Amino acid sequence: MKLTKFMDPLPLLPVMKPAGRTGDGTYYEVRMTQFKQSLHSELQESLVWGYEGFFPGPTFEVQRGERILVKWMNQLPDQHLFPIDHTVHGAERDKPDVRTVVHVHGGRTKPGSDGYPEAWFTNGYKEKGKDFSSEIYEYDNAQRACTLWYHDHALGITRLNVYAGLAGMYIIRDTYESSLNLPAGDYEIPLLIQDKSFNPDGSLFYPDQPRTPVPGVQPSISPEFLGDAITVNGKVWPFLEVEPRKYRFRILNASNSRFFGLKLSNGQNFYQIGTDGGLLEKPIILNQFIISPAERADVIIDFTNQNGQSIILLNDAPTPFPNGEKSDPETTGIVMKFLVSKELKQIDTSVIPAYLKKYRRINVQKTERQRFLTLDEEKDQYGRPIHTLDKKKWDAPISENPRLGATEVWHFINLTNNSHPMHLHLIHFQLLGRRPFDVKEYKNNGKLIFTGAYEPPLPYENGWKDVIQTPPDMVTSIIAKFKPYTGQYVWHCHILEHEDYEMMRPYIVLPRPSPY
Repeated sequence: MKLTKFMDPLPLLPVMKPAGRTGDGTYYEVRMTQFKQSLHSELQESLVWGYEGFFPGPTFEVQRGERILVKWMNQLPDQHLFPIDHTVHGAERDKPDVRTVVHVHGGRTKPGSDGYPEAWFTNGYKEKGKDFSSEIYEYDNAQRACTLWYHDHALGITRLNVYAGLAGMYIIRDTYESSLNLPAGDYEIPLLIQDKSFNPDGSLFYPDQPRTPVPGVQPSISPEFLGDAITVNGKVWPFLEVEPRKYRFRILNASNSRFFGLKLSNGQNFYQIGTDGGLLEKPIILNQFIISPAERADVIIDFTNQNGQSIILLNDAPTPFPNGEKSDPETTGIVMKFLVSKELKQIDTSVIPAYLKKYRRINVQKTERQRFLTLDEEKDQYGRPIHTLDKKKWDAPISENPRLGATEVWHFINLTNNSHPMHLHLIHFQLLGRRPFDVKEYKNNGKLIFTGAYEPPLPYENGWKDVIQTPPDMVTSIIAKFKPYTGQYVWHCHILEHEDYEMMRPYIVLPRPSPY
């Protein structure tokens, strides 16, 4: 289906409004519902899911250290929008088709409020007098100012729930960042990017089979989902009218599987000021950058002296990344358009500071343990690709169990052909670097033989991260300190089709043993 580009203005995401404030904190009530929304003016309205009647959901804006309570309410119908493969672990036929649990991605959250994949709830479900259609989660927001997001995390159907629309932005602010005089207010805009596909009637398309149908399994999970239209803030190929001045864009790749290689059609630069976990130490000037599913990039684009220009945000990342097909320059190679067509309301006094925030590297010398963890691809009993972590499935005994406050180095040994965006709940980490290794030797003999020197992080990968790209034929090494809570969390690939089909594992942060 061919849609005209740049017909619809970019929607500006609304801010989530609290229901009240108590001595326990700011209180929100958030409903998950099904509704129709126009995703392109040439399409009929699409049936989607969302938070508070919006896709994407309204943006949470909170202050650092502000405690909030959120009552997440599942008011969705009992039939899913998309086909469910009941051979996938966690999506068996004895479970409701529509299940949800919300995860604030990147949040330092107590385990009971983290959105554990098996802690799902569903509309109308009651047991022993208890209503299981809602849950109240608490978020202390005791972390750096940064760009987070919230999305569904139900075991076995995360890919379907997020694709249906259950995603939104979550921004933590603080007084220090506010003092930097960055572009703000109308000149600070979140951009939530997803790829979609549509049926002729305007409904969202999600495949019920991979490219090669699987005998005896209908529907069947696909290895990845790659749509042929790009949405930003819920509109297909939108445009944004801007003034000739600086703008701050908080960019989130909320796609199921697609990587984006973002650049501007006129060749001008981005000024990156932050990543997943907050501000960088200094701005980085970039002509292009790669952003994988769930990663965030906090950038400034300067439209000064560009009156009348039309600038397209382009994508040239191949799919699957990095060895797949090139993006189509007529469809998936285009994200949105900026039109420098508005008059300057007032002199732009915002700045791009030469220095942003002190970046303290974790001391490698204090590492208590190193873990060598493989990223694997095998075939299941139906001949389909199945991805695992360290050759273990979701329900294998927990094998990653750092102590509270421990510093650990995790080495991701990628034995597959794709890059996997690896995410750890609870913590932010730092990338140490990547090193090529002899994949054949490792597969045949289990020996890790490096074939080159450490490659340092790319400039836009410095700072605090909660998602990291792990290229094939490389060992990607991160360092983290496991705090501030004990309890059970998860680590996984954030390609949602991989995550749903076994590329996710629980881990547990254990308390320190008593010195007495």
